Amino acid sequence: MSDKKILVTGGAGYIGSHTVLKLLEANKSLIVFDNFSNSNESVIDRIRQIKDGDLKVIKGDITDRSLVKKIFKKYNIDSVIHFAGLKAVSESELFPLKYYKNNVLGSLILFEEMDLAGVKTIVFSSSATVYGEHPFSKYDENTPLRPVNVYGKTKKVIEDILQDIHKTKSDWRIMILRYFNPIGAHSSGKIGDNPTDYPNNLMPFISQVAIGKRSKLLVFGNNYPTPDGTGKRDYIHVEDLAEAHLKALNFLIQNKNIKKILNIGTGNSYSVLEVVKAFEKASKVKIPFQIVGRREGDIAECYSDTHKAKNLLAWEPKFDLKRMCKDAWRWQCQNPNGIE
Repeated sequence: MSDKKILVTGGAGYIGSHTVLKLLEANKSLIVFDNFSNSNESVIDRIRQIKDGDLKVIKGDITDRSLVKKIFKKYNIDSVIHFAGLKAVSESELFPLKYYKNNVLGSLILFEEMDLAGVKTIVFSSSATVYGEHPFSKYDENTPLRPVNVYGKTKKVIEDILQDIHKTKSDWRIMILRYFNPIGAHSSGKIGDNPTDYPNNLMPFISQVAIGKRSKLLVFGNNYPTPDGTGKRDYIHVEDLAEAHLKALNFLIQNKNIKKILNIGTGNSYSVLEVVKAFEKASKVKIPFQIVGRREGDIAECYSDTHKAKNLLAWEPKFDLKRMCKDAWRWQCQNPNGIE
């Protein structure tokens, strides 16, 4: 095994943990750097139960410059996968300063310390929220960026910083991945979406209703111009998303002076009620729901154009909605209260 390490910021989170597992399965040497504010330290033990490997964990915050500096000085890091960041859309509207400080300032500190250490390879975890609202449903990488919430705005600022770095330092290798809606869990049921409090996303909410933690699902709006009136989104299995990170990193390692932006989704959209029906089928549990008012900023439909990722990385999503629901339900059944 090489003594060169990949630094994975936020590697204990939902997407981070699945990507760390994928990297270990590819025999990569890793350092996970996480403050565990939206994850649990025992996630690391569960990753090791599935696949043991060269994995070191450092607990700390990305805004702590002295600690970030120490990590780059102490370890032979040659690339970074950057997940660390606050991610709740509704919370970002209530606490904008918190989100700009953690997401933007934290990223700036990371990029500056990478630069000082001569580390020039990074895969950045962005989001389809950077696109915002448009009068059409299919988004490709050239769709204008008009984020409507603070979370999406922080992702756009970080993307802009990386693009500007590449203009003056063309030897940096940068891959920006804009994901759509990750759901599902690892097939072992050992790691999955583990919200520490009220779930902000559809699938963990449905799962918690199915397991009896919540009485009903709230469906925000049923008067959209879609077949059943509920909003349609592009859902991708988290394992497919993790595979895209491995392929993105390998692509950067094999190519010089590169900057690419890629959508990561399935290119299909499903309505809220279609997801509910698919989950009911997978779990054999009826999901009670209540229609409530639309949320501000929600749009009728959006889904990804993923041709670029497929062509560049030779990556294709493998898992359908049925499998996403099946894996999410297995995770919830094995962990009724999440990871405690």
